[in-house]
Amino acid sequence: MFPVAILAGGLATRLRPITEEIPKSLIEVAGKPFICHQLEYLRKQGINSVVLCIGYLGEMIEEIVGNGSQWDMHVTYSLDGSVLLGTGGALRQALPLLGEHFFILYGDSYLPIDFSDVEKTFVASGKKGLMTVLRNQNQWDKSNVEFDAGQIIEYNKTVIRPQMHYIDYGLGILQSAVLQAYPARHSFDLSKVYNDLSLARELAGYEVFERFYEIGSHQGIADTQAYLFEKTAKGTL
Repeated sequence: MFPVAILAGGLATRLRPITEEIPKSLIEVAGKPFICHQLEYLRKQGINSVVLCIGYLGEMIEEIVGNGSQWDMHVTYSLDGSVLLGTGGALRQALPLLGEHFFILYGDSYLPIDFSDVEKTFVASGKKGLMTVLRNQNQWDKSNVEFDAGQIIEYNKTVIRPQMHYIDYGLGILQSAVLQAYPARHSFDLSKVYNDLSLARELAGYEVFERFYEIGSHQGIADTQAYLFEKTAKGTL
């Protein structure tokens, strides 16, 4: 299985005052820090290697997670440094720790999805990147992906068109070479990379049919906690 880069360096201003003292990844959800739920889930998916891209209060994440041995995983860290690099810049910074291909997961996402099937789809596509997508119809956020017959026509967060009925589900895969084309130590957003790939017809699509869970908002935390408690009660977590 490819390694997973977790983007966990944001300021999480929407969750203040909670995130004035702890990073978003350490918010307690269903009895434990959220990052612990993520790592447990990734290990069950067969993931052995994780790179945590950290910035704001990142040392607190490192204190809790350590080297990942408690999950029988190998966890390393890539730090933004004195300047926050954005999601794209943080991944560019982490390239020396990642392999030729890697998953990308947001630090506030919990995704009911089969990682191995996503990886197989990416390899079979022969493309430079992959984005998982959910038919959204503006339900969870503004739809920003045109997806048709298994192909991503365009992903664009800023220019929304009527043909866009899907949304980025939150799990992606990239070739390292894609990010090497962008300048090091510069701040840029992952959405720029995905948009460039989609316009070059180099972004494969993987359609998901179950909603995602996230802790980027207070309602999101409540929904995610309810989901995790339910899965725990059923013994299916």
